[in-house]
Amino acid sequence: MTLHGHLLTPEGFVRGTLAHAGGRITVLQGTPVSEAAVRADTATPVFLPGFIDLHVHGGGGADTMEAGEAVATLARLHAQHGTTSLLATTMTAPLADIEAALHALAPAVAQRLPGAARVLGVHLEGPYISPDKLGAQPPFARPPSLAEILALHAIAPIRLVTVAPEVAGNLALIPQLVQAGMRVQLGHTSATYEQACEALQHGASGFTHLFNAMSALHHRAPGVTGAALAHGEHAELIPDLLHVHPGAIRAALRAIPGLFCVSDATAAAGMPDGDYRLGRQTVTKCLGGVRLPDGTLAGSTLTLDQALRNLVSIGLPLAEAAARCSTHAANYLGLADRGRLQPGAWADVLQLDAETLQLQAVWVEGEPVAR
Repeated sequence: MTLHGHLLTPEGFVRGTLAHAGGRITVLQGTPVSEAAVRADTATPVFLPGFIDLHVHGGGGADTMEAGEAVATLARLHAQHGTTSLLATTMTAPLADIEAALHALAPAVAQRLPGAARVLGVHLEGPYISPDKLGAQPPFARPPSLAEILALHAIAPIRLVTVAPEVAGNLALIPQLVQAGMRVQLGHTSATYEQACEALQHGASGFTHLFNAMSALHHRAPGVTGAALAHGEHAELIPDLLHVHPGAIRAALRAIPGLFCVSDATAAAGMPDGDYRLGRQTVTKCLGGVRLPDGTLAGSTLTLDQALRNLVSIGLPLAEAAARCSTHAANYLGLADRGRLQPGAWADVLQLDAETLQLQAVWVEGEPVAR
């Protein structure tokens, strides 16, 4: 199949053609064109690399922790909104619940489901977090155990682990997880700036939903947020414009080169207002957000197509917004063949309207996704 239009390549936009076969891009050629010209030419479609979401709890009414067919439902919902690959994200829960969720996820990681995003693996968000910074996590935080994590990893591949570095044993655990091939992020943590910096020195490389559920920046006590802004190369951020103020988003964009967007989506994503599950908890979708009964934000209803539009709405160029929703996450996981349109990469491609940035078509590994 051959696509014609404005294509976002690693070098910028070109007006040309993209061909793909066998799930991979085989040809991409064209003439360079400015982003201003791309946005002004409303008759010509825009093609971007597929979004990569490293923090997804659910969607389409399904929650990762439900096991069963939940992962198929959420992977299809997010594919319809332009996410072509993702990490299925667990909740802090009893070990048996996490094991059951990973047993259900394993087949979807081994083989992509038709019409669905590629499930790259698991983001283990807890239970090795601070009981003082649970946020919307249930109260099942537990001490760290390398043997426990490796046993879970044997069920389904864990690509990313969120830990609180101040919890006894977690600091020593970080280099062991890195040695096992996992990325380690700091999150759900009350750590000091100094503790966060020590965790980075031990091999932690990112921050889970920056600003949220972590010690805040104060000019005499910079906290984990200050460590991220001062030293972070990569961090997640939820750009639903509820979790983080646009001004704070722009500050983070200036400070952290590899900042990437995540949805932190719950089962409520793509669904009407009402009650949904988030792990063992009930959350309510209302007024565009998802909250616990006490009003605490509990994940989001965000999809990454809306994240892209939100970033553009606060002043980012389209090319940078696209990179924050795709390329930077791919780079963070070391995926050279995703998150970019170039020959040899997976044919994860989005077609958008140049004026509204609404999705018009999605291809996951060359397969068109019904929308």
